[in-house]
Amino acid sequence: MNQKNKGIALVTGASSGIGLVTAKSLERAGYRVFGTSRKQVASPSGVAMLVCDVTDEASVKNVIDEVVKQAGRIDLVVNNAGVGLLGGAEESSIGQAQRLFDVNVFGVARVINAVLPVMREQKSGRIINMSSILGLIPSPFNAYYASTKHAIEGYTESLDHEVRCFGIRVVLVQPGVTRTAFEENLTRADRLLPTYAQDRSRSEGLMRKWVETGDDPQVVADTVVKAATATKPSLRYPAGKQSSQVSMLRRFLPRAVFDKMMRKFNEFPA
Repeated sequence: MNQKNKGIALVTGASSGIGLVTAKSLERAGYRVFGTSRKQVASPSGVAMLVCDVTDEASVKNVIDEVVKQAGRIDLVVNNAGVGLLGGAEESSIGQAQRLFDVNVFGVARVINAVLPVMREQKSGRIINMSSILGLIPSPFNAYYASTKHAIEGYTESLDHEVRCFGIRVVLVQPGVTRTAFEENLTRADRLLPTYAQDRSRSEGLMRKWVETGDDPQVVADTVVKAATATKPSLRYPAGKQSSQVSMLRRFLPRAVFDKMMRKFNEFPA
C-alpha cells in the first residue's frame, strides 16, 4: 500500500470519543475507514459508519461481510468498542459482570473470529485491541472493568502467536486516563451497598478529576496509527506519558512498594 492508500480499516465504537478521533486519524493517515456504532449515526467526513452490536454474532458477521463487499478486503481492525463499570466488586451482580465481559472481551473475540478468515485469505492483516492502563494495574471500584482489560491483555498476546504465521499481527494499545465524556460508556453497579458508599464516592470523585486532566483522545489515536503502520510492530503500545510511566513502575517496583503507592494514589489508608 502506498502512503495515500494504506488499506481498509474498521474501527468499532467509532461514534464518539477515542473511537471517532482514531477513525479520523486513520483516514488522514491514508486508510479507507469504516466505523461502527450500536445505533445508526451520521457518518463523519471520511468515515463510513455502519451499525454493529458486538454482543450479537450475526451483527458482527454482517458488518465484516459488508466491508468486504464494499472494499474487497480488510487490512486493519481496531477493537475499540467497550463499556465501563463503576462500583465495588461485591456491588455488581454476576449477571452485570457477564454483560460487561460480553462487550469488552467476547465482543472483541466475535469481531476477530469474523475477520480472521478474511485476513488469512489475504495472508496479511493487523488487529489492534484497545486495552487500558487498567490492564496493567488494579483499580478500586473498577474491579470488573480492570478484569476485562487484563483478559484482553492475555488473549491478545496468546492470539498474536497463533496467527503470526498467516501474516497477521495482533497488538495492544494501552491508553491512560483520557479526556472523554465521563458518563458516556459508564455503567454503575446494580446493587449498591451502604458499606462501600464513602470509599466509592471518593473514588468516583478522583476518577472525574483524573479524566478532566487526562490525555487528549488524539494521543491515543496517534498511538493507534503508529501501531497500525509499524513495519515490525511491538506487542504493546502505551498511549501517553502516564501509561508509559505506570508500565515501568509496575515492571520494576517491588510488589510491596507498588501496593503502598496504589493505596496512597487512591487515598486509602496505608
